[in-house]
Amino acid sequence: MIIRRLLWSVGALALAASALPSAVASALPRPAAEGRPAQGDAGQREAPHPGQREALQRDADALRDAGVTGVAVRLETPRGSFEARSGVRDLKTGRPVPRDGYLRLGSITKTYVATVVMQLVGERRLSLDQSVDEILPGVVSGSGNDGRALTVRDLLRHTSGLYDYTRDVFPDPSARTYFAKRRQTYRPEQLVALAVRHEPEFAAGKGWAYSNTNYVLAGMIIEKLTGRTWEREVEDRVLRPLGLRRTDTGTSPFLPGPHTVNYQQFAAGGPRIDTTYPYRPFDSGADGSMTGTAHEANRFFSALAAGRLLGPAELAAMRTTVPVPPDSGHPAGTEDGLGLFSTPLSCGGSYLGHGGSGFGYVMRTATTPDGRRTVTVSAHSRSAEPKAAARQEDVLRELVDNALCRSAG
Repeated sequence: MIIRRLLWSVGALALAASALPSAVASALPRPAAEGRPAQGDAGQREAPHPGQREALQRDADALRDAGVTGVAVRLETPRGSFEARSGVRDLKTGRPVPRDGYLRLGSITKTYVATVVMQLVGERRLSLDQSVDEILPGVVSGSGNDGRALTVRDLLRHTSGLYDYTRDVFPDPSARTYFAKRRQTYRPEQLVALAVRHEPEFAAGKGWAYSNTNYVLAGMIIEKLTGRTWEREVEDRVLRPLGLRRTDTGTSPFLPGPHTVNYQQFAAGGPRIDTTYPYRPFDSGADGSMTGTAHEANRFFSALAAGRLLGPAELAAMRTTVPVPPDSGHPAGTEDGLGLFSTPLSCGGSYLGHGGSGFGYVMRTATTPDGRRTVTVSAHSRSAEPKAAARQEDVLRELVDNALCRSAG
């Protein structure tokens, strides 16, 4: 979940934006590098940009060399569609990472959910300035929390101040806790109840802090207004119209094949644990349960940015941002909109996107504002070594920046 990005340090777990995996890179099997035009209609466009394929592969290999067990990248541009894969599908067999395999989207789920909320705004079934209490009476109350002062807009852009429930459902950063509790599930109301036992971090609208509780509430609002689950609304309003048949709202905990194994290191110097089975206490709701493929994640973000899912006013509102604090773990200059982050590009301008992470994986999908260039990166292991995690996050960010800037040429 990201940005449920869980940053691991020795003996501690903290919510932050920079968590990527590590392993001893020299010990990892290295199948032959593969980076080639991807299959599908996107690959039938203009002639590929010279060197795009090779550069994308080099960047994927750099992420592998930083210690990630398996890496997959998919880039869509007006000049073509490309994939690069590096590392291995699993450490037991050393098989290569599959082409366009299934992925856990984690908190990228939030962008799909925010899109549905904005469609309801366009239909005048709610307003961004409505209070949460008006829609969900009494749900956000206690310990200084007040749903009457909290708006839908505050939920979607993380200016609510609400405590992040994930800290309560995984208080002990250990493999023992993961295995003991990974099948446990909570109803959305239970997760919100956990969160509001804590005082808010700040008054609504007076600060910014990433909280998964916000999108649990967003899912509840969708259900209250439509009479149908957020999953059904995402399927009918987003997935079906775009023909995203390999994207799922995550009702099953099992990831379809083919997929790359996710590995989590729970303690510095400890073993890498297969965590492909999700941690259900925070991988089963509107804040981070969806699965899909890089190809279809790119299609969704491209369609959203191009205005195919929302009216102009709703898309403009979604792109209206607030600054993200410099200590939040995001790149300098990052701002947060409604289910979309805006991040500066080294070549000028910025990209729109969202990330996702959970035990053993980190995802990032980013698109240019016109939706013409879109990239999804998946890294399939995570480290408890702070220096390794920070290095891998830097390499991943550089990969995204390079892919979007280079494809503009």
